[in-house]
Amino acid sequence: MASSSNSFICVIILLITSFGHVHGCYESIISFGDSLADTGNLIRLSKSNKIVASSVLPYGETFFHHPTGRFSDGRLVIDFIAEGMGFPLVPPYVGVMKNMSRSKNSLRGVNFAVAGATAVDISYLEKRGIKNPATNVSLGTQLEWFKQMLPILCDSPTSCKEFLENSLFLMGEIGGNDYNHPFSQGKSGEDVQSFVPAVISAIGLAINELIELGAQTLIVPGNLPIGCSASYLTIFKNSNKKEYDDSTGCINWLNDFAEYHNQLLQQEIHKLREIHPHANIIYADYYNAAMQIYESPKKFGFTSTIVACCGGGGPYNYDSKRPCGSPSSNYCDTPSSYVSWDGVHLTEAAYKLIAKGLLQGPYTIPQMNNGLCNKGISDQ
Repeated sequence: MASSSNSFICVIILLITSFGHVHGCYESIISFGDSLADTGNLIRLSKSNKIVASSVLPYGETFFHHPTGRFSDGRLVIDFIAEGMGFPLVPPYVGVMKNMSRSKNSLRGVNFAVAGATAVDISYLEKRGIKNPATNVSLGTQLEWFKQMLPILCDSPTSCKEFLENSLFLMGEIGGNDYNHPFSQGKSGEDVQSFVPAVISAIGLAINELIELGAQTLIVPGNLPIGCSASYLTIFKNSNKKEYDDSTGCINWLNDFAEYHNQLLQQEIHKLREIHPHANIIYADYYNAAMQIYESPKKFGFTSTIVACCGGGGPYNYDSKRPCGSPSSNYCDTPSSYVSWDGVHLTEAAYKLIAKGLLQGPYTIPQMNNGLCNKGISDQ
């Protein structure tokens, strides 16, 4: 990591991979994913008579002071990555398309992530009796949007080649809803685990297609420790203490499930690296970046880890019938001391620590190196 005395050096290194590739600053950020990355697509896609939780306070209250469509009290991991690399916040695709005449020349990224989106196509879940109550958008849908928009982002084969090579692609997080929906609709752990290979395959196919289009650098996040989620802790609450981790209060078998997904995802990434040795495919270890918080909350300034700041009551302050933002919900006075925001998503404070763990280490494989275009994350 370069010291301040070396800050005048013109040539910098941002990423160093085990394959010996070196990359400097990026010109654009392209993002895909679900509600962990959505910066406002779902609220713009939803019908006018359907209220989306992220469109009402207290969503957005901490940083923006108004709802933006983000499912948190403030910024998300993608926002901190953008800020840490000196980019403006990445705008949502639907908003960009509605204001294209004004925004085309100033675009430095587009976010295609949609809250509720799945990695697999909606038909895969429907054939298994599972409904997606939020959206019919999948990772494949988002990839199609990107391909349709590419001629707008670059206007010639040469400029498109340069654009793709010099863009940083964030692949989610995606895949969590492929499990959230069936789990919440009564499917067993064994049933849902059988979906994992299809989910990983969908993510792998999308990565492969982007690389074949010309993408060079992709960050691929794994799943969070869902056994620490207030929603899962509420759904699967039971009196068997052996199912819970003594130190964190998280449900062990659900965290094992998340690690199984992450293991298969890393195996898929390894295969893709062998097929595309010129590409930088970076695994973002969301699981362990979050687990450090659950295991040592006081170290990071948190007083509550598994109880939601905003929710409808109960032991974990989560009630799917009285979600955060509804008239009968309650929310805490200090979101920055909570890890869980609404029982499903995390607070800005938690996302900030996860982002720091990615940009400054050690939670990416290969490690991201803190060069000049990785300016770090401010304390604000």
